Amino acid sequence: MKIPILSDTHDLLRPEVLSLLPGCEWILHGGDISSQRILNQLAQHAPVKAVRGNNDKEWAEGLPLFLDFELGGLRIYMTHKKKDLPKDVSPYDLVIFGHSHQYGETWLAHAQNSKRTLLLNPGSCGPRRFHQPITLALLTIDENGWQIQRIEIPHAPKETAPKIDPGNIKKQIEIVMKETQKGNGITLIAEKYGMDKALVEQIARLYVTHPGVTADGIMTKMGI
Repeated sequence: MKIPILSDTHDLLRPEVLSLLPGCEWILHGGDISSQRILNQLAQHAPVKAVRGNNDKEWAEGLPLFLDFELGGLRIYMTHKKKDLPKDVSPYDLVIFGHSHQYGETWLAHAQNSKRTLLLNPGSCGPRRFHQPITLALLTIDENGWQIQRIEIPHAPKETAPKIDPGNIKKQIEIVMKETQKGNGITLIAEKYGMDKALVEQIARLYVTHPGVTADGIMTKMGI
């Protein structure tokens, strides 16, 4: 059984992702899908289990915030944000979440039994976010058990992440936050302050989608 695990596609299905879908039994999506079009496209290849992310708005009101299900003998829990995981994950073999755009695998051992749980963030295979790689995961289940494979998609030269001056980035973030509060658009902010448009767009999106976030908090989410 072959099951791709995606997250944070943000309305982009790359050809490299689509090439992995033929022959899949299921497709799992950890949220921030951004449009029904993506789900429809995935469903052409295999049944889809998906949860709603913080950027999935009115169109996604019918999507659950979490899923608890079994596939191929594995009990799986899936939600968009790690902070929304249940306190006790010991009943699960695999726990899936996204949101940070950063790939990660962490095994948890449980004192009450000999079972282990894998916490998996497949990263993002949507638009590239700064220096972060473009990733997803592939779950395979067979008579010998199950395993997770990390898959990284090379980014095109035009997707090179904008260069960031760590000594000046906080000031730039504060400027974007202030101008966004005023209702100014990305292009106007970039031209007014001579900033990289892609950088302004990423900062503004993080600011808008994370109410109450500080400049330091945005830097953390950017991995700086």
